Amino acid sequence: MSDEPPRLSDFDTTDDPASDPLFNVDDDTATQVFERKELLKVGHVPQSTRIVGRDTEIESVAAELRPIVRSDPPNNVMIYGKTGTGKSLVTRHVTERARQAARAQKVAVGTVYVDCAQHNTHTRVARSITRTLNRDETGISIPRTGIGSGEYYDYLWEVLDRCYDAVIIILDEVDRLESDDVLMQLSRARESGKADCHLGIVAISNKIEYRDRLNERVKSSLREEEFVFQPYDANQLRDIMEHRRDAFKEGVLTGDVIPLTAAFAAQEHGDARKAIEILRHAGELAERQGDELVTEEHIRDAQEWAEVDRFEELLRGSTTQVKFILYALALLTKENRGSEFSTSEIFSRYQRICKELEANVLSEHRVYELLKEQAFLGVVESTRTGGGRGQGSYLEHRLVQDTDIVLKSVLRDSRFDGVDE
Repeated sequence: MSDEPPRLSDFDTTDDPASDPLFNVDDDTATQVFERKELLKVGHVPQSTRIVGRDTEIESVAAELRPIVRSDPPNNVMIYGKTGTGKSLVTRHVTERARQAARAQKVAVGTVYVDCAQHNTHTRVARSITRTLNRDETGISIPRTGIGSGEYYDYLWEVLDRCYDAVIIILDEVDRLESDDVLMQLSRARESGKADCHLGIVAISNKIEYRDRLNERVKSSLREEEFVFQPYDANQLRDIMEHRRDAFKEGVLTGDVIPLTAAFAAQEHGDARKAIEILRHAGELAERQGDELVTEEHIRDAQEWAEVDRFEELLRGSTTQVKFILYALALLTKENRGSEFSTSEIFSRYQRICKELEANVLSEHRVYELLKEQAFLGVVESTRTGGGRGQGSYLEHRLVQDTDIVLKSVLRDSRFDGVDE
């Protein structure tokens, strides 16, 4: 018997790949729901006619960046707002229009978008900016690894001087950065003589208190303009959905789909991103089920999926023990039709779950500490209550999220295989 691992070709099951039923694309048998699915992708920057309810914000951000069209330095900008309020969309839209307008005036402007949730260290941000702005004509080869932030900045200053009159750098979720060093380096590059190129920074954050945490030297150096994006209301959300209707084939959406999607999103603080995700997933559900129409039922199923997905995102990075504890609390809530339980009650159920899965059991005090951490994150709400005569006071905990959402989310983790509900 060969010790070599199997190759992908070893798994071929058909002599004619074009007729493989697993990937059938025959228009006569496949349900056709989408016409331009890219309109429903997160990160897609639509034409200005599709951006709804953000005319004032577009003009405000553009006013701060407009000087680059005249080859003058742009202003730095800080944008705050809840998730799904159009911060990234407006910023990317405006910076691209600024770049094109500058090019028409023969001003070389570069734009960079950095997701600080992914690139959260000084070195990663410096590498991302430098490699994005580098051009073939510089003849500079910038390594992916093996050098530090200082070396990347040395490359960056050289690229800027060779290629650009001005550059706009978007730092999305800037509050996820491990330090303020990135803002310090970029905001002082021209002042310190490292680059002749004008640099404009647009920093985006969901946390309005972010600026208060910045080093005073960084605040002084940035001297930025601040804007707060308010949540969309239900009417604006309906308009946003209507402007994405042509993502679907004509006549596919039933009349109640867009109003219901907007209503769900309006309940979640006007989150347009969530509305678009629900609409897209509803279409995908219809396709999988072979349905010719996207209906209210698909939207309701997609809404539940979105809630589970969002809660799973909230739990990402949590330990298995935290999931065991939340699972215990969710089961208690479901079984007893109650909402608040003491630490000892949760600990007792948690012990049973660990025993079923042959997992280590933490102490009751440690479970108590982890429940307090989840309260800080907004997953659990903990309140102190009197225990009656001679019992003293103690904490009671309840889930903030819907019980079924919590159960479905934690059960997606394969480590829960075999658990007895």
